[in-house]
Amino acid sequence: MPLSPQLLAILVCPVCKGDLTYDASANTVTCPACRLRYKVVDDIPVMLVDEAEKF
Repeated sequence: MPLSPQLLAILVCPVCKGDLTYDASANTVTCPACRLRYKVVDDIPVMLVDEAEKF
């Protein structure tokens, strides 16, 4: 199940407070400014910087 539009509207990067991009096929939210990718587990974004993937 994809993330709700209401949740996506309020989510921001925990580092820079910038907008995030949601990729439903990869099940991630991405901050292009910080170049960090956060996993979505059981429809809940894991917004922990220590667990983010750098790309």
